[in-house]
Amino acid sequence: MTGTGGTSDATGTAGAGAGGGAIGVLVVDDDFMVARVHRAFVERVEPFRVVGVAGTGGEALAAVGELRPDLVLLDLYLPDVFGLDVIPRLRAAGHDCDVMVISAAREADAVRGAVRQGVVDYLLKPFEFEDLRVRLERYAVQRGRLLGTVVRSQADVDRVLAGAAPGAAAPALPKGMSVETAELVERTLREADGTLSASECAALTGVSRVSARRYLEYFHTVGTAEVSLRYGVAGRPERRYRYRGAVTGLALPPAARP
Repeated sequence: MTGTGGTSDATGTAGAGAGGGAIGVLVVDDDFMVARVHRAFVERVEPFRVVGVAGTGGEALAAVGELRPDLVLLDLYLPDVFGLDVIPRLRAAGHDCDVMVISAAREADAVRGAVRQGVVDYLLKPFEFEDLRVRLERYAVQRGRLLGTVVRSQADVDRVLAGAAPGAAAPALPKGMSVETAELVERTLREADGTLSASECAALTGVSRVSARRYLEYFHTVGTAEVSLRYGVAGRPERRYRYRGAVTGLALPPAARP
């Protein structure tokens, strides 16, 4: 188990998610440069804190036992074991940490297997910081909701399974996002003739391209928007967004909709 500098990460960071509101994260990737990037991305998002880095399935199992992270960012192509096989071993050892897959594995069997193993999300490599930030922020909201849930009736169970917070129509937006801007971006996307890029959305709404991209990615994450790629002559493919419709309990509160 190594940190960005090649030294042990087990330096008083165990159980980071247990106190101070921090969410402890273990990064698992056999490429140390990729792991370093993922670590840097995670540490830019509050309240997440990287407690360790592992390069194999065996190291991941040992690190979880030692560091007790709340969330494991798990690559699937590990040198000693397929990543999904790590999850049942964690459960058999009594660890209840959540797992988010971050992998280049695009096979349908891998995705279905991840769903069956109960992963909280599945992010394909390569990705940008915003792609991970949206998913981490969504996870933080869901985690807080589950930790604070008190089940008094079937309705409470139904709300948890549907992703809605008890006593509320929808979870709060991720930190730094406003209902007003989210409403504006969603309305612009809904009224668009076809798809929109982040740049086009920014021009139509008056917000920055970075902000437009963040809101569009949020809507994609919660299922309100779908993404397609448009390939040009050179450079990265352009991400384009199309409105799919509101997903109950995951997008904006009804009161915020026009």
